Amino acid sequence: MHQKYKSRAKINLSLDVKGKMENGYHEVDMIMQKIDLYDEIYMKIIPKGIKIESNCIFLPTNSRNIAYKAAELMIDKFKLKSGVYIYIEKNIPIAAGLAGGSTNAATVIQGINEMFRIGLSQKDMMRLGADLGADVPFCFMSGAARAEGIGEKLTPIKGLNDIWVVVTKPNLSVSTMEVYNNLVPNDYKIHPDIEGMIKALEDESIYMISEKLGNVLENVTFRLYPIVEKDKKLMKSFGAKGVLMSGSGPSIFGLFSKLDHAKAAYKNFSKLNRQTFLVKSYDGVDTNESI
Repeated sequence: MHQKYKSRAKINLSLDVKGKMENGYHEVDMIMQKIDLYDEIYMKIIPKGIKIESNCIFLPTNSRNIAYKAAELMIDKFKLKSGVYIYIEKNIPIAAGLAGGSTNAATVIQGINEMFRIGLSQKDMMRLGADLGADVPFCFMSGAARAEGIGEKLTPIKGLNDIWVVVTKPNLSVSTMEVYNNLVPNDYKIHPDIEGMIKALEDESIYMISEKLGNVLENVTFRLYPIVEKDKKLMKSFGAKGVLMSGSGPSIFGLFSKLDHAKAAYKNFSKLNRQTFLVKSYDGVDTNESI
């Protein structure tokens, strides 16, 4: 019997960089929001080892995959006698700034915790996830959160309220490491208004939310890949209230108050970029199911 899980993507409504720390990591201040775009992950217990399969031929199925690393971490840490089979039905684009790998890792930790009845709390799982990547802890949460430090210090906040979101990924992949390596202090001289964004979200004002959108990494990604900036301008021309690049890119998202505008933008972008999605912001809690 398989357990089936939804592994959700995120977008960044704000992404600020405070500076570089002594350990080489950048200190960030971000607002992350779950959206209703998800991979489906099927898991079951097998006699031994870790076996990963996927519908996506580009997805590594060995220890290069963060979901594999998550399974390995759980099996080693809790000295599990059996192994795990994982099938990843990939819908979230890879290397896109949408936390596709991080959310898969979080789902695998959650799935192994449930299937093997380990009994970890959400906080326990978030601590384990932090060892795998800075975005992983957020992926255990629902809705939205402010993320500080290297992304591991999380404060739940009120998120987007039932907003239409069009997400499009230009036909290229961007390495987060490459973007941060090309980041210079001049890129984050002007900081996004994080406090203002939190207030706009509390007030449920799509106009203020759109005004407060900000991502300092756009400066770098636009320099490296001008097509991303072009897509951002195009999304705005299709009637989005607000437009931003998510994470280190290259995905661009637009926030829409009207479904017909969102549908038109989705239709137009689908002709340009194969990986284009019309979804809603997401604030619920997923439950797994046995199949």
